[in-house]
Amino acid sequence: MGFFLGDLKEIEDKVVSTRRIIHQNPELSFREEKTARLVGEVLRSLDVRVKTKVGGNGVMGFLQGAKPGRVVALRADMDALPLDEMSDVDFRSKVKGVMHACGHDAHVAMLLGAAMLLAKHRDDLHGTVKFLFQPAEEAGEFGGGAQPMIEDGAMENPKVDYIFGLHIFANYPSRTFALREGALMASSATFKIRISGPGGHGSAPQETVDPVYVAAQVVTSLQAIPARMVDPVEPLVVSVCTIHSGTKSNIIPAEATLEGTLRTLSEVTNKRAKILITQIAKRVSRAFGAWCEVSIVDSFPVTRNDPSVTRKVSRILKTIPGTRTVEISPLLAAEDFSRYLQKVPGTYYFLGTHNKSKGSVYPNHSPQFKVDEGVLKYGSLSLALLALEFGRQ
Repeated sequence: MGFFLGDLKEIEDKVVSTRRIIHQNPELSFREEKTARLVGEVLRSLDVRVKTKVGGNGVMGFLQGAKPGRVVALRADMDALPLDEMSDVDFRSKVKGVMHACGHDAHVAMLLGAAMLLAKHRDDLHGTVKFLFQPAEEAGEFGGGAQPMIEDGAMENPKVDYIFGLHIFANYPSRTFALREGALMASSATFKIRISGPGGHGSAPQETVDPVYVAAQVVTSLQAIPARMVDPVEPLVVSVCTIHSGTKSNIIPAEATLEGTLRTLSEVTNKRAKILITQIAKRVSRAFGAWCEVSIVDSFPVTRNDPSVTRKVSRILKTIPGTRTVEISPLLAAEDFSRYLQKVPGTYYFLGTHNKSKGSVYPNHSPQFKVDEGVLKYGSLSLALLALEFGRQ
């Protein structure tokens, strides 16, 4: 670690300035062309071999160490969110309706910082490091960007032995690494329920089958799944997040559509919840004379950290001066990093950015989300150390 520590000050300003450039120029999922171009330019300046257009807008960098060893992949996601920024930083988004509100700008910058550290010390590096800059992590409803990268060979040629990923998270104090063995984040699925019946005049509901009323009954009935129909010790969320129906205040519409998300940490619970969502929606609708159609689409599987690898990761993180490492409970957020972990052992972990003195107090996905940039160098260092240590095995 010693030689990396000596270089931290040198890379810190570069990492911060790179993050600010990306923050000002955010791009939505599947549109990350400028970000990908910037990534490629930085990697080439470090004499890192680059492959572009991987699984869409993905970028891969290849750094060959001077010594034989394993192939270690490090991944960062690149896409932004459809939000108007409301933070008070001087480098606010220049793109109306688009903002880096989940830290992906920081992820890209930290991984580029790790590449700077590793490229400078390639003579001390064992094996090969593959830098994976992934598009479309936020596009869960379309399956995300990890699977297209995998299908485009991101885990092959050379074949990856270990993979690691890091996520900025506002729930934890700045300079705090947070992780756990096993299930870290939930699986996710999106459900859509379409309820229909003969509409009519709002003054004569008895002559209609009111899909708005039926939809309301379905929404409340679905909450019986986590409350009464699944083992209460099993984490489970069923959230209806959108309801669309009607065009005018005196017309009972002919259709109402509900959409929501299902989150679980268990495949058994996941399968049972899907069956129950379908049964409840159809049976409640039928009870009121309405017709119902249900579709459920899987987004991401459970993010499951390899236990033995994660124990070693924890030991490595604990050696980083000025930081602390904690074990956390599972989260019901979801991540397509899980796709990589289905292929090879690895660890996904968090780096806290909550810092009241710097105004970094708003949660991820908030339009006021702000990163404590003082943590970025620690993220870069952690990724570089993992590549160095696991490459030796």
